[in-house]
Amino acid sequence: MVLATERRLDPDLRHCTDLCQSCHATCIETINHCLHLGGAHGDPAHIRLLSDCADICRVTADFVLRASEYYNYPMGVCAFLCERCASECDALGGDAFIGDCARACRSCHAECLRLSKSRRPQEE
Repeated sequence: MVLATERRLDPDLRHCTDLCQSCHATCIETINHCLHLGGAHGDPAHIRLLSDCADICRVTADFVLRASEYYNYPMGVCAFLCERCASECDALGGDAFIGDCARACRSCHAECLRLSKSRRPQEE
């Protein structure tokens, strides 16, 4: 819940936003790393998934930060894509860098899923 008088996020939303922003940065860095590794890591489908995950994390953080009443909708998509991205990174394996991406995605997934289910905008 955003406090209108102070214009600050409550701690849960702040934590989620921080996780989304961190996941965004990690996915972007992982794209470069995977392209350098090549092979299955540089597969276009994998790079697209990393890009999609990074983008939805950024969008979700933006929705929350600007106090959009619809922030839970991108949170649901963010949770879905972060889970997919973490699973694919785990399946590809490779090194600690890719493991870090999977962990960032998993953390973002868990928080977005929790908040998207617990906070629904008022239906008009």
